[in-house]
Amino acid sequence: MRLRTALVALCLAIGAAACAPQAAAPVAPPPAAAPAAVDASCRVASDCAVKNVGNCCGYFPACVNKDAAVDPDAVRASCESSGMASVCGWKDIQSCDCVQGRCQAVHGPLRTDR
Repeated sequence: MRLRTALVALCLAIGAAACAPQAAAPVAPPPAAAPAAVDASCRVASDCAVKNVGNCCGYFPACVNKDAAVDPDAVRASCESSGMASVCGWKDIQSCDCVQGRCQAVHGPLRTDR
């Protein structure tokens, strides 16, 4: 009889644990807003430059307007204050081009028809 009582108690404990509210799944933090907030407008390729715009990991290069003000330290501080983190890593950007009015990284061989 004691074994039966123990089994019933075990089943009740398992059932209660299964019905307990589950912790919400962790939500991935959005990427740092700095690259989107920085001016990346252009008219010609020479309006663009590679600058460190920063992210929650630290260094993060992006193609932005050559006159755009960037503040990677402010981005990092914002990440720290909100408890956000990001994956460390970035693409090696050698040059930028103006594509439909936005500075974008050049992938592959550079065009020389300009």
